Amino acid sequence: MNPAASYRRSTRREAVVVVGLVLFVLGAYVLIVVGGGALIGRSESPSPALSVLATTVVALAFAPVQATLERALRGRATPYDVLARFADTADGEDAAEDVAGRMSRLLAQGTGAQWAQVWLQVDDSLSLAGRWPSDADDERTPPVTAESSAAGIMRSLPVRHGDRLLGVLRLQGRPGLPLTSVEERLFVGLAAQAGLVLRLAGLRVRLEDRHRALEARTQELESSRGRLIEAQDAERSRLERDIHDGAQQHLVALAVNLRLVQVIAVRSPGRAHQVLVEQVAAAGLAIETLSLLSRGIYPQTLSEQGLVAALLAGVGGGPIPVTTETGAGLVGRPTPVLEAALYFCCMEAIQNAAKHSGATGVTVRFRRDASRWCLDVTDDGSGFDEKRALEHKAGVGLMNMRDRLDAVGGTLDITSRVGLGTTVRAMGPRDEVG
Repeated sequence: MNPAASYRRSTRREAVVVVGLVLFVLGAYVLIVVGGGALIGRSESPSPALSVLATTVVALAFAPVQATLERALRGRATPYDVLARFADTADGEDAAEDVAGRMSRLLAQGTGAQWAQVWLQVDDSLSLAGRWPSDADDERTPPVTAESSAAGIMRSLPVRHGDRLLGVLRLQGRPGLPLTSVEERLFVGLAAQAGLVLRLAGLRVRLEDRHRALEARTQELESSRGRLIEAQDAERSRLERDIHDGAQQHLVALAVNLRLVQVIAVRSPGRAHQVLVEQVAAAGLAIETLSLLSRGIYPQTLSEQGLVAALLAGVGGGPIPVTTETGAGLVGRPTPVLEAALYFCCMEAIQNAAKHSGATGVTVRFRRDASRWCLDVTDDGSGFDEKRALEHKAGVGLMNMRDRLDAVGGTLDITSRVGLGTTVRAMGPRDEVG
């Protein structure tokens, strides 16, 4: 249908409405004034009271009758009905998708468009929040934020609050049926009134996004705590075995030999002296074993001298050479919990490099910037695929490091390429002690 035919059709529809309204006015006048006058015996001249009554009835019923006629001829709600129902959309009680869906339906029904969309501005980008009908073959590319040309069949109007963009209303007109002046005013009116609705809907979307992020974070923390508890239980079991098989055996042997010295001291003083001298070395071995065990719990050097000294002591005599570098002018220390997390993550990374990567050397760099402490462990090994490693037991150590840092507000970044080595970067907030 061409524009001329569309105009003729719209004109005929308006003419029918006018004729219907004229007939309604005449009918009301005849029924009330003439018919009522006949009932009360005033057929010569109209009764002033009945004339006033007829005028009142016509005035009160004119708009509803007009709306009914237009609805019957158009086959959909009139623009006035749409504006009257629009306030129900802004009740602020439903989800953003429901509000935007109702708005798009009102827009499509009021203008007779093929489809209508409501876009929301969230975090500096437009997202489709509502469309009508829901199964329409509509355009999914974000609309322009400036008002589109009135001559186009696809129309869009931005919704703003001052200079702030809140969203965009977009519709697709029917071929050959451009918007009438009334429908155009309806489109503009809805865009003008939609500011509060879209602002509330945008706030609701952001709140829902934050709620989902908090739920995901809560689940992640619960999983992390569970893994930490399992790791602590496994570490306690390992420590118990190491004490039983190592230090405890040395101490038991030392106690037996000391009792032997006590028994033979009277009968064979020379032999007793020799056995007692031998126990000096045995006691030293027991002390060394306990010292090695304490490194896995909490090294004394870490608490007394700090992270750098503990790293220098901890990496000495390892299976591969380790070079330690510190940032220029490094002053202060991380908090004890962060310091411990950085230390054990470093030890875990060095252990992984020695066991799994075939590295010939490791470099440890410790520094701080304006807002955080940073510890890098870089090896020259074979590298690995992090995703595949996390799916197998090789990822247990990486997960433990993430959990340790996550518990103290830190983060872990891993950069690795097969054949090019690995860099493990542990970072934490710059809260200092000392």
